[in-house]
Amino acid sequence: MSRPHLPLGALNTATRIGLVYMASSTLMEAEMYAMATPSATVHTSRVTLPSVTVDGIDAMMRSPELRTAVELVAQAPLDVLVFGGTSASFLHGTAWDRMLVGHFEEWSGLTGRCTTTSTASIAALKAVGAGPISLVTPYKQEVIDRATRFFGENGHPVVASVGLGITSDKELAEVPLERVYDLAVETDTDEASAVFISCTNFASVGAIAALEAELGKPVISAVQASFWYALQIAGVRAARPGFGRLFDDRLDPAATGAGA
Repeated sequence: MSRPHLPLGALNTATRIGLVYMASSTLMEAEMYAMATPSATVHTSRVTLPSVTVDGIDAMMRSPELRTAVELVAQAPLDVLVFGGTSASFLHGTAWDRMLVGHFEEWSGLTGRCTTTSTASIAALKAVGAGPISLVTPYKQEVIDRATRFFGENGHPVVASVGLGITSDKELAEVPLERVYDLAVETDTDEASAVFISCTNFASVGAIAALEAELGKPVISAVQASFWYALQIAGVRAARPGFGRLFDDRLDPAATGAGA
C-alpha cells in the first residue's frame, strides 16, 4: 500500500527561528508565518514593553526580563535567534545595536547566529542596493528622530518620513494595512531609492508586492527584513513568493515549482 503525501511531515526538521518579541505585540509571528513555508518554524519568547516612547523602549531594553527571554527561547534547539524590535535596537545608534547582538550571542550560546531587526534592516537595504530612503512609521517624532540618525549613519539618509504618534503597542497593530499602503505612497519621493516600513507590530508584508509595483522601487519592512535575514544566517530557502524582491534568493523551490 502506498503512503499518501504528508505535507507537514518535515516540521520537526525545519529550520528553527527563535524570536524575542514584545509581550503586547501580535503581528510579527503572523507575518513571518505568512511568508514562511513549512521549511521554517518560529519559536517566540516575550518581554514587556511599557510604552512606544524613548523612555518606555529604553526601560524594556535595560530590564532583566530581556536576558531571561533570550535564555528561555534558546533552550529550544535553534538555528538562528532574532530580536524582533526595530526602535528598541536602533534606539541608541549603531554601536548599541551591535552591543545587543553580542549580548544575545552570549546569553543564547548562538555565536554568529543572532541578529536584531535593525541589523537585518540594514542588511536588507544593502541587498536591494538602496541609498536614500523614505521612512514610514507609526512612531512619535522622538522615535523617528532616532531612526533617522540610525539609518543615516548606516548609509541610508532619510529624505522623507511620516509617523502616526502612537505610543500604545496594542494600537500599533490596529492600523489597517490599507492605511500603511497609503502612507507609503504618500511619503515616497523621487529622491528615495527605497521605502522602509518600520516597526514589527505595524502591518506591512501584505502590502510590499503591491507597493513595489506601484512605486517601481524596493520596499523593505522591519518584519520582512527580519525573516529574510534569519534565512540568510541559516543558509536556507524557506520563503513563499509574493513578499517583495528582497526574497528572490530565499524562495523555497517547493513553493515556486522549481523543486517539483
